[in-house]
Order: sequence, then structure tokens, then C-alpha cells
Amino acid sequence: MLCPAVDTYVRRLSQTRSWYRIERRKSYIKPHELANWYSAVNNLENHILRDYLLLIIFTGLRRQEAATLKWQQVDLEGKTIHILQTKNHETHTLPLSDFLCDLLIARKENRINDYVFPGTGAAGHIIEPRKQMAQVTKATGIEFTVHDLRRTFITIAESLDIPAYALKRLMNHKMTNDVTAGYIIVDVERLRKPMQLITNYILKCVGVVKSADVIEIQPMEKV
Repeated sequence: MLCPAVDTYVRRLSQTRSWYRIERRKSYIKPHELANWYSAVNNLENHILRDYLLLIIFTGLRRQEAATLKWQQVDLEGKTIHILQTKNHETHTLPLSDFLCDLLIARKENRINDYVFPGTGAAGHIIEPRKQMAQVTKATGIEFTVHDLRRTFITIAESLDIPAYALKRLMNHKMTNDVTAGYIIVDVERLRKPMQLITNYILKCVGVVKSADVIEIQPMEKV
């Protein structure tokens, strides 16, 4: 039996999950790496997985949110997508940039089932494109995870000085411990300009849109 002091300490660690704390990953795709990464992704033979990776880096969606996305959640006329199964259990609506609209329109022309990114397994949707990601890494030397793409999105967004509340809404982060945040309603249309700004920045980095020199940015701690 543990002594009372030790028992209290152990329970405190368990309640705060301090047993499991590890250093948070800070890896992301840097601006000067984006062009090579984008080129390698576009050269993938599997266009479903190509578009899956592109959707994530241009929206910041979580891996499963993108993989399980269904066409009924995509409003191409209203230029929005609705994420129903989220980490914080709150429905998440995002505006689509022009680039993403074009990507999804082309994807819908090759629709196979109800999923935007159909798979061959029992789930009906793709799982994780490890083979294709390895191909991109081999071609570019850039090692990355799917979550690194989300981290890249939020790092770029923060570097563009997008307002904090808009940034939290784009990432679907809960605004905890902030009384003011509870009174702020961020309509999806107010997120459209920030989303397009992020898209434009990425497109400039990859050379699709001409631009002046792109400044290196530092990653945010929390994603």
C-alpha cells in the first residue's frame, strides 16, 4: 500500500495525465520545401491520395476528418465543407478556397462511392497513404506525417497574422478559459478571406502564383 503522500501524488499525475506527457512534435513543411513537396505529390499516380494530401495541407483538417469526408458534406455551390465527426464533437464548417473548389469539382467527376476519397477496403474510404507519403519523401528528402500537414497549415495561418478567434475556428479548437470568446460568433463567411489568404500563400510558395520572396516562418507550439 502506498503512503498517503505518495498516493496523492500518483492520483494527481493520473488526473493530469502527466504520466504520458511527451514533447509535442514541431515538424512541419517549411516554405522553401513546399515547392518540391507539392511537385512530388502532384506526380503521384494515385490521384485519390494525391488530392487527399492536398486537401489536408490547404484546410488543416485532421487525418480522419479528411479520410471520412462524404460528398453530402461538400457544398460546391456554397463553397463549404461540413465536418461532422470531429475531435471536440462539434460540427465544423469551413469555406473552400478557389483552389479547393477546383480540386473537389475534378474529384467529383470521378466519383466512385459516397466518399470523397474512396478506398478499396471494407471501410469504403482511404486509410493512411503511407506508401504514397514514402514516395514523396524518397523524391524530395522531406519526411512528414499527415499531422505535419495540419501543422503546416496553422503555422502559415499564424504567420499571416490571421486573428486569433478566426484561427481557432479554422482549426476547430475550443476557445476555453476565455470569457469574451463565448460571445463571439464567427460566421463561416468571415473565414473565407483568411482561408483564401492561406491558400494564396501556399500557391506562391509552390510557384503556382508569382510572388516576391517568401519569408521563413516559425511553427506554433500548439496544434
